[in-house]
Amino acid sequence: MAVKKPFALRLDAEMMKAVEKWAADEFRSTNGQLEWIISKALKENGRLKSKGKPE
Repeated sequence: MAVKKPFALRLDAEMMKAVEKWAADEFRSTNGQLEWIISKALKENGRLKSKGKPE
């Protein structure tokens, strides 16, 4: 199981409001939405392997 490492993230109020709304629209927590956004960006840019996909 992966260990999650906490860290502080500073976002301006407008960006945070947009992330919170997006998270609510998709029935995720704000933290879960940020994890999903970061994970998706890393996979799309070849920085993180997708789980379950053959290489």
